[in-house]
Amino acid sequence: MFHQLLGCSSISFRHQDLAAALHTMRGLGFEEIDLGALPGVCDHVPYVLDAAAVEAVAAVVNDSGLRVRSVNGDIGDLNAALDAGGQDARERHLGMLLALAAKTGAKALVLPCGAIDHEPVRSVEEDIDVVAAQLIHASQRAAEFGVELWTESLHYYRLCWNTGRAQLLADRLAGSDVGIVMDFSHIVASGGDPVDFVDRFAPQLRHVHLRDAVPATETGPGNINLSIGKGKADFAAGLAALRDVGYAGHFSLELETRDVSHDERPAAAAKAASFITDLIQTASPHIQGAP
Repeated sequence: MFHQLLGCSSISFRHQDLAAALHTMRGLGFEEIDLGALPGVCDHVPYVLDAAAVEAVAAVVNDSGLRVRSVNGDIGDLNAALDAGGQDARERHLGMLLALAAKTGAKALVLPCGAIDHEPVRSVEEDIDVVAAQLIHASQRAAEFGVELWTESLHYYRLCWNTGRAQLLADRLAGSDVGIVMDFSHIVASGGDPVDFVDRFAPQLRHVHLRDAVPATETGPGNINLSIGKGKADFAAGLAALRDVGYAGHFSLELETRDVSHDERPAAAAKAASFITDLIQTASPHIQGAP
């Protein structure tokens, strides 16, 4: 029913428990998901993640029959200054998230681009150096699990919140195995242009999140929590730009919206999926799918 490259993030149904969210997505016709593991955003994966929790979550996901494209997780502020104990705790959490990704057949673990704060701990340049080093280290560990490591390099609420900072991070990641996730909503909310983002980061792009947004104004911040079609994101232009650079990855609806009720979410997700399916087919009618 929907394009084979289009999946849905479990964050879209974060108000349901994991099994119910998976049932909802499968019932709508999705065959692929991103698994939300972001404390405070989506509780489908426990933040205190031990081996037993990994096995339990993996069992629920695998029983659903849905493919997992990525696990969207968080191991704490990557630009924070940690003591030895804090670093050990981060390493354990990273290992558990990578084990979960491997056990669910995910292609990648996605990590953020720094703390939920635009202000750096040291300086912007120094903090981005630290974030990049942490991401490269995580990618080396991911390889041991047969998993890739991706980062949402522009996140409106985090350290790398605009195109300029995303560029600084991408420059430091160049030549590494860390891939970049493009999110239309964060780009638009920060005042950026999705087409420019594609042009800048095409060689590093591995995945695309889809949600609508409006940019910040003189009187208020940007809003990333809008259903597709209710904001200013030009999805047609962005998808055409991805086609033009030969993008071969997948797409995921990450409908962390606040403009519909919980009861309206399934219908809103289906409507968004149909709209995006049409755009993908128009932009890239020859696409047969990517591994």
